[in-house]
Amino acid sequence: MRSRYSAYVLGLADYLLATWHASTRPAALAPLDPSLKWLGLDIRSCAQTGADRGVVEFVARSKRGGRAHRLHETSRFVREGGRWLYVDGDVR
Repeated sequence: MRSRYSAYVLGLADYLLATWHASTRPAALAPLDPSLKWLGLDIRSCAQTGADRGVVEFVARSKRGGRAHRLHETSRFVREGGRWLYVDGDVR
């Protein structure tokens, strides 16, 4: 989760796609908005829900054009080949 947040901060779309599970990965991402300034990541909870499944609840804070934004999501991950991959999430 932290590495994916860092990829958003750095605008690394290729990394985001590489860490997205093939079953839900989009063919491409819309260009990441360079005017969006990421301010921080707060991991609220993290749990392994099976041998190779996990859930992370987080809040990511950002700012665009002087307005603050929050992304509060519970994300699901699976581990394949020793790597955790993002599957999907529920935005609150």
